[in-house]
Amino acid sequence: MINPHWLQSFRALAEQGSFTRAADALGLTQAAVSQHVRFLEDQYGLLVVRKSRPLELTPIGQELLCYALELSEADARFQHRLNLSDSLEGEVSLITPGSSGLLIYPALLALQQQHPGLVIRHRFAPDQEVLQAVLNNQYELGLLTFAPQDKRLKAQAIAEEPLELVHPRGTRVKEWQDLVELGFIDHPDGRAMADKLLSRHFPGQPGAATLPSKGYSNQVSLLLEPVARGLGFTILPRYARQAFLRQDEIAVCQCQRPVVDTLWVIHRAEWPLPRRCQWVLDTMKNCLTH
Repeated sequence: MINPHWLQSFRALAEQGSFTRAADALGLTQAAVSQHVRFLEDQYGLLVVRKSRPLELTPIGQELLCYALELSEADARFQHRLNLSDSLEGEVSLITPGSSGLLIYPALLALQQQHPGLVIRHRFAPDQEVLQAVLNNQYELGLLTFAPQDKRLKAQAIAEEPLELVHPRGTRVKEWQDLVELGFIDHPDGRAMADKLLSRHFPGQPGAATLPSKGYSNQVSLLLEPVARGLGFTILPRYARQAFLRQDEIAVCQCQRPVVDTLWVIHRAEWPLPRRCQWVLDTMKNCLTH
């Protein structure tokens, strides 16, 4: 690799047209600049025709000057990328469960409206996919409903999310038979969530597997639509219920022994979050805790 000090002296000589002016521009002696150029010529051949005024570069000297300019441009691009890590502009990649994602999504859109230079790439996914996506550096930030044990991740508890039994407004849920008559609106995690919550609220009952199915959806944003229309009940995290627009058409059964998940934000532990990621994280915390 070419000595950067020698290359700097040569570039100054090419731009200034004389050893004197090059030395003045660099704050060096003329002898130092001359020595640096001589070292380069020993390695690459004649670079400068010294008899001409101003000095003239040989073909090899022109090639070396192009190389010096390319290095300078590459250095400028590198510095720009480093500065972006402290910028509020650029992309933030985020992957979350659907329930919390539904609640924070409007707040993130509002953040982008206020700051057009910010771009948020947001994906909804189950816990295990969130975990792997952050570990594989596909997303910078993730939300989990459990604390990860992988030492490559840094995890911070930011909110709590209870499970809720949601039924149509105007119906009653007092006994197990009420659930049987309503029927269950299922989803990918529905039976597991139902078993956790119903075993506390209705101890001794046969469990969610015995409840009649009245529908299924793998889209958490659509899950409460059949409930609002009176087709059955479901069990889902509170943030998904809060994101539903027609709250006057649904009701929540108050459980004496709630099931509460802690939400953990995760990112790779080896490097600090860019400033814009921290900005998005603060918005998420504010949305989930108010």
